[in-house]
Amino acid sequence: MKKVPLGKSGLMVSHLGFGCMGLAEFYGEALANAEAEKILDAAVEHGINFFDTADMYGSGRNEEQLAGFLKRRRRDVVIATKFAVLRGADGMVSGLSNDPAYIREACDASLKRLRIDSIDLYYMHRRDPSVPIEDSVGAMAGLVRAGKVKALGLSEVSADTLKKANAVHPIAALQSEYSIMTRDMEKEMIPACRGIGATFVAYSPLGRGLLTGAFRSKKDFGERDYRLVMNPRFAGGALEKNLSLVDQLELIARKKRASLAQIALAWVLAKGDDIVPIPGTKKLARLEENIGAVNVALTADDIAAIERAIPPGAVTGDRYPAASAASLNR
Repeated sequence: MKKVPLGKSGLMVSHLGFGCMGLAEFYGEALANAEAEKILDAAVEHGINFFDTADMYGSGRNEEQLAGFLKRRRRDVVIATKFAVLRGADGMVSGLSNDPAYIREACDASLKRLRIDSIDLYYMHRRDPSVPIEDSVGAMAGLVRAGKVKALGLSEVSADTLKKANAVHPIAALQSEYSIMTRDMEKEMIPACRGIGATFVAYSPLGRGLLTGAFRSKKDFGERDYRLVMNPRFAGGALEKNLSLVDQLELIARKKRASLAQIALAWVLAKGDDIVPIPGTKKLARLEENIGAVNVALTADDIAAIERAIPPGAVTGDRYPAASAASLNR
């Protein structure tokens, strides 16, 4: 597994990371801690060292799931977590906070749940425009000086916000959704990252599962899977329309003797060493399949064929419902 720089932080991360969110919430039932640790250990054994979580995933449950794993594997792992999204006792999102005092409290709470002394990469999960970005990043920089955080990141912000933040303290990574089905970031955000030397971390590089071929109808989703009720690309007749695009990609996968997921991930990996996809899974077989993407070599003709199969704007449905989308690109 190739290691690549995480921005200018001095940290080196595997070119393929691991998104931990689904272990705790959103994509069906949460895994027991012991089962989650089996997946995480297997990822490390296959060369993955970059793991991504957030305080809002499972209302802290996801960070707690990683604690035992980190106790054993801390030297082998670059751990990223996030703050900003507030959830009530009922689990519902209740707002955002980028307030400096809250940032310090959230960091301490994450350190306690993860049971570690410092966070390698600390992200602002979403921006609250009522707080100047200079104030928020200033507080985050204070955590670096205090030794609680090693590097700073932002998620789903605008290019202007990224530039302003980087003027306060170097931003090592910008995280946003990116896949062959979601290419919005190619116009401004990926060039903006390259302009400051930040890594672009691509979440949902498998289109929230659409690009795995595992979901052909509503019956393929388990209980407590938010995609059917919350994600516009799976709702109504959107799923069926989007599957017609996936079918085109599958023809390419067959020719390359690779799986759908491997072709989708190989496409992201081919975009550069400064773009790091972080697919997640709850199944060992899927983990091994995803890791196999690093061995899929795409030619320029292959990449062109993939981009013809799913051109920009071809996907039906927005990537978030309107209420959630309001917090993006700020």
